[in-house]
Amino acid sequence: MSEETRLVDTTANPAPLGLMGFGMTTVLLNLHNAGIYNLGTMVLAMGVFYGGLAQIFAGWMEWKKGNTFGTTAFTSYGLFWLTLVFLILGGKHGWFNAATEGGMVAYLFMWGLFTFVLWIATLKHNKALQTVFLTLWILFWLLAIKDATGSAVIGVIAGWEGLFCGLSAVYLALAQVVNETYGKTVMPIGE
Repeated sequence: MSEETRLVDTTANPAPLGLMGFGMTTVLLNLHNAGIYNLGTMVLAMGVFYGGLAQIFAGWMEWKKGNTFGTTAFTSYGLFWLTLVFLILGGKHGWFNAATEGGMVAYLFMWGLFTFVLWIATLKHNKALQTVFLTLWILFWLLAIKDATGSAVIGVIAGWEGLFCGLSAVYLALAQVVNETYGKTVMPIGE
């Protein structure tokens, strides 16, 4: 007599949490980049707690589910937000020398390169996720170009492009919640 035991994963989908943390924080930062308001505590707090910690938590939950892509993306971008806030505050408050312009260009370029490779991986996923990563690597490289050239116009363009990127992540997160809740496609994601 043989007996078989099957484990069933009954844990929740962590992707909407990570996508909302990323998307809402990206929207708020890019309202600043687009010139709508000054960078302040609200954006920095979102960067630490929702963009940063919530995405790290989502990455850990993706690890539990065996999702290498989700683990890598959410944990990395959560740490991106924490490092960005640290870079902004550290130089401003004299904790250490502020990042040089060339340093910020390299920082943003490398995040863009990382995101470009993750975008290639999304080509096996839905169109909504592809849109998030396509617009994100473009955003990172626009911001790197803005820092390299000092162009305010490119900064504003990056801000509006970043708003689209962030809103696309918010849409995907909410679509996953709504579609899973109803057990059918209510909000299409281009499967």
